[in-house]
Amino acid sequence: MKFGSLKPGYHKDGDIMIGGIVTMRNFIIRKPLSYTTFPTWDHDYYYYVENYFDYLAFVSAVKEINNSSELLPNITLGFHLYESYLNPLLVFGDAISIFTGMDTWVPNYRCKTSGTLAAIIEGLTSDKSSQMSSIFRMYHYPQLHRYLKNIHFKNNLDEEIFFNENRDLSTGYNIINLIYLPNGVLHREIVGSYNPYASPGQDFIINEKAIVWDSAFTQTPPQAKCSDSCPPGFRKLTRESEPICCFDCIPCPQGEISNQSDMDNCVKCREDYWPNHKRDTCILKPIIFLSHEEALGIALTTSSIFFFLINTIILGIFIIHRDTPIVRANNRDISYILLISLMICFLCSLMFIGHPEPVTCMLRHTTFGMIFSISLSSILAKTITVVMAFHATKPGSKLRKWMGSRISYAIILSCSIFQFILCLIWLFTAPPFPYPNMQSEMGSILIECNEGSTIAFYCVLGFLGFLAGISFIIAFLSRNLPDSFNEAKYITFSMLVFCSVWITFIPTYLSTRGKYMVAVEIFAIQASSAGLLGCIFMPKCFIIFLRPEMNSRKYLTKNN
Repeated sequence: MKFGSLKPGYHKDGDIMIGGIVTMRNFIIRKPLSYTTFPTWDHDYYYYVENYFDYLAFVSAVKEINNSSELLPNITLGFHLYESYLNPLLVFGDAISIFTGMDTWVPNYRCKTSGTLAAIIEGLTSDKSSQMSSIFRMYHYPQLHRYLKNIHFKNNLDEEIFFNENRDLSTGYNIINLIYLPNGVLHREIVGSYNPYASPGQDFIINEKAIVWDSAFTQTPPQAKCSDSCPPGFRKLTRESEPICCFDCIPCPQGEISNQSDMDNCVKCREDYWPNHKRDTCILKPIIFLSHEEALGIALTTSSIFFFLINTIILGIFIIHRDTPIVRANNRDISYILLISLMICFLCSLMFIGHPEPVTCMLRHTTFGMIFSISLSSILAKTITVVMAFHATKPGSKLRKWMGSRISYAIILSCSIFQFILCLIWLFTAPPFPYPNMQSEMGSILIECNEGSTIAFYCVLGFLGFLAGISFIIAFLSRNLPDSFNEAKYITFSMLVFCSVWITFIPTYLSTRGKYMVAVEIFAIQASSAGLLGCIFMPKCFIIFLRPEMNSRKYLTKNN
């Protein structure tokens, strides 16, 4: 037996051969190669005595099998072992030598006639195994090391030894620091441990201060990792077809955070919380609503007060000129009711601005619905009065007995009571209430008034539309009456404005989100109220101040 030289290794003939590449010593070249002169073989050997016991166990196992009449009867095992010297290049040559059965490398030929090569014991390190597998898989020779992955047994400490799904041993082990002492002796220092059965955070323990690095590492110690650590605010995304330690760091999605490094998944914030800018902690969502202090709220408040003052001035003008023909000819009491109701409508829009409260939520829609029904029923009463007054002047007309203010008041009262009943049903069945909407605007909580009952909300608006439609039809049909009763023309224009505003309001309201829904509703209230005020009363103010000659009984009689 000759073992230790580069060739021929250790060989024993048999019917079935097992190849093996072992490591029992290594050599280190004393002088580095200069590549200017012919290299000399000046080296030192390092011996691995513990591996010699593995070699003896292998030889002993083969002898025991050959001496047994039960294990492999009539078959003799043989082997061919080579020294690898921990050198991948030498492993490549040893693998070819095992195939040929000779020291000379002859690929694709089996020069040894005795014995059939059945299996090969591969290297215990990945670089040796990769060198061997690149050859062995071409000839479909099994490497015994792959079968060791399926082991499952108990050691002397009654610990189960097996490989888990990550191909790691599910058992504890110590982390050893190999230290070469000045006298050349190799010293092993325990610097850490791993216990898979310990509690989380205590399973892996390492003392970095106890690690002694070789003098070649003069700056930063080597890092055994593929990717840098993911900071808070990011999560790990494992790269496909790469080791588990190789990953990318991607930011947490909206609404989620990671408050620790190297988190596999981000954590979703509570519904009333939102991630901060770094997405490493959850903070309370800001509360938003249409405020009096923001530009939009100030603009709507200013416009509401402006129209209220204009309405007040017009009411004052009508009171001052209450005995003039232009005011009396168009039922001045109904005009007063209409002007006062429009004033309140302008003020109703102020309840839509500011932090929604239970009281304001219940009153904002119902108050507007009732007050605006008074305005529209007043216009309807004025329109019907105009038509009845024209037909009552005809000889033998039966409408004369219906002339007077009672029919107008009856129309206003009946329409207002009907709308009042609708609002009461709404308030007692499903009243509006403040609602924190956390889904409307991302990253904030919108405090809004929930209608409570969508059906009741649209019933109130629908009744207002019904009154406006009836007023428009009657006014349109009576638009060609004599000039003394030409208020129907102005009512027709006012109803056109009203219908245009509210028909446009519905799709706009449904497609708007957040506090702008409230702004759309306020705009619709102010625009429709201003349309009624301007179309009906501004022409009369024009006559009172700029055409006073038209505001006389003589002029009205002449036009009759």
